Amino acid sequence: MSYSKTTHDIEVRVTPIYLPDESRPDEGHYFWAYRVHIANHSPEAVKLLTRYWRIIDGHGRVEEVHGEGVVGEQPLIRPGRAYEYTSGCPLPTPHGIMSGHYMMRHADGTLSRIDIPAFSLDRPEQVRTLN
Repeated sequence: MSYSKTTHDIEVRVTPIYLPDESRPDEGHYFWAYRVHIANHSPEAVKLLTRYWRIIDGHGRVEEVHGEGVVGEQPLIRPGRAYEYTSGCPLPTPHGIMSGHYMMRHADGTLSRIDIPAFSLDRPEQVRTLN
């Protein structure tokens, strides 16, 4: 399942994938990869400067991650083009939620906050009980 959101003509699509070979449920360690596709539908180039992630595990604990660029890069995304990368997220629970935003600079120097859609990290075989 993919999650998508468009802000200021920049589309961010995220596809999370549970990695059972990287996870150790008996030790409380679950790992997901997530593929991010950023498409520039605007008429000008944008440069991804920073990222912010809000990660909530199944116990409601929140972790915030701030940093420059993504996977060591600050890509310039030209009009009509896209940039993709893959990263990962460990959790102590079999499910969680991630969301966030990027700060991007437009060719004219203005900055825009580009939202990353909230997406679910769920272990496929996990049975959830809603209270």
